[in-house]
This record gives sequence, C-alpha cells and structure tokens, in this order.
Amino acid sequence: MKLVKIISIILLVVFVGIQFIPTTRNLSKDVSNSDFMVVFDVPKNIESKLKVSCYDCHSNNTYYPWYNKIQPVAWFLEDHINEGKAELNFSTFGEYSKRRQKSKLKSIMSQITDDEMPLESYTLIHSDAKLSKEDKKEVVSWIETLVY
Repeated sequence: MKLVKIISIILLVVFVGIQFIPTTRNLSKDVSNSDFMVVFDVPKNIESKLKVSCYDCHSNNTYYPWYNKIQPVAWFLEDHINEGKAELNFSTFGEYSKRRQKSKLKSIMSQITDDEMPLESYTLIHSDAKLSKEDKKEVVSWIETLVY
C-alpha cells in the first residue's frame, strides 16, 4: 500500500510539473496575400466549410479549445497542428508553385471524397467540422473548377 501511495504522489508531482512546460501556439491575426481565401475567389459557403473543417490544423491560425491548456494534451495538439501545416498550409497556399497547388487541390478532393479529412478524431470533438455528403459534393465540385 505504501508503494502505491509513493507512486501516486510521484505521478501527481510529474503531472503538475509538466503543466509549466509551454507549447507554441499557432495564432496569427494576419491574413496574408498568399492565403487560400485571398488567392482564389472562394464562395462564402465554401469558405465557411473550409474554415470550420480544415483551417484549425491547416493554417496559421488555430482556434484552441479549453483543454489545450492541459499537458500532455497540448503537446499532442501542437504536434498534430505542425504535421497538418507541413502537409498543407492554407495560409501560405499562394506561395506554392502552380503545379504544387494543383497537386494539393487534387489531394484535398481525394481526401474529402475518401473520408480521410477532416480526421475522425477531430470531428468527434468538433462535430460542426463534419462534412455531410452534400457538403463534400459542394466543396469537391468547386475545387474541380480550379483544377480542371
């Protein structure tokens, strides 16, 4: 019993201690000229769908939920956002070459159609980010106009 108490105290101290290790927050109020919404004349209905379903992980401005202040959750979110931005960053989309833009647009269509994006782990907590069949069709159809 004494061992369990010691282990519990150590775990509590470690948990409290890691709360003081900061993470980098993905926040920018600036909308650059290379932002996807600026580069393309995005209809408002498509813009709202992309911002709700994609921009938290794939742009330079993330809306953080309350639980982002709790470690190790904050580390997981930071890593997830960095990976998402490395793959596709809507905030710098205009800086991609035309060829890369086209490739990314095709990839977006494919991942939406194949239900790979938005991630299920994201939509479990952010139910408003889930795209209906109609939403997917609408977004993909609009992106097709840019690609073909």
